Amino acid sequence: MTELKEIAEKAWDDRSLLASPEVKKGIFEIIERLDKGLLRVAQPEGDGRWTVNDWVKKAVILYFPLLDMKTTEAGPLEFHDKIPLKSNYAELGVRVVPQAVARYGAYLERGVVLMPSYVNIGAHVEAGTMVDTWATVGSCAQIGKGVHLSGGVGIGGVLEPVQAAPVIIEDHAFIGSRCIVVEGCHIGTEAVIGAGTVLTASTKIIDVTGDEPVIMKGEVPARSVVIPGSYAKKFPAGEFSVPAALIIGKRKESTDRKTSLNQCLRDYNVSI
Repeated sequence: MTELKEIAEKAWDDRSLLASPEVKKGIFEIIERLDKGLLRVAQPEGDGRWTVNDWVKKAVILYFPLLDMKTTEAGPLEFHDKIPLKSNYAELGVRVVPQAVARYGAYLERGVVLMPSYVNIGAHVEAGTMVDTWATVGSCAQIGKGVHLSGGVGIGGVLEPVQAAPVIIEDHAFIGSRCIVVEGCHIGTEAVIGAGTVLTASTKIIDVTGDEPVIMKGEVPARSVVIPGSYAKKFPAGEFSVPAALIIGKRKESTDRKTSLNQCLRDYNVSI
């Protein structure tokens, strides 16, 4: 691993090294390890901390110039791209519904279900997760076990800047329809995000469950129930409502992970 890291770092600083067969082989090996889940862009270190392997992101970026554009056909469908698509889904134990697409270099653990959706290179999706219809998992996003990404969810990708953290969705979280989670936001274990919520690095996430609001950014605590909200902000032209996300409660212990997540939102009279 140290040798692969050194190859990626040196080639990042000197792109002429990409002409070297040894460097090319090293970059290809990094992407293969990503594809098989033997390596990941970011990894948990315990206590909610994650480490970003920026050298892996550098390798992903360097992978593109090493490939030529190629036409690929799948029945009547045709694609024209540099990076091949994943394959051998039966062997991997992944259910893939037409027209789902995952790129080579994305890891899909056994038991993942892809409805018609898209998973980009560098993403890491763990067992039991469903990527529902028209949901997208951006490059390098980290999706935990038993997560439900509902229809139309947009999970942002990040390649540059290479030191930036990817979007992280922890185990058993439920992301409601048409939610957008981008710019390295971190969703805690078993959190429930109501339909249409937009989370960016600058979005105010306001805990309104106490006597006074508690404001945070970029991270939703574990087991939080979140809905779209707004707050008033003054501008030169007047006062206007700015989008926010509201933490309105916590998941109850009785909420079943697989069948009652919708009920968790209904308990708070929230759309799903």
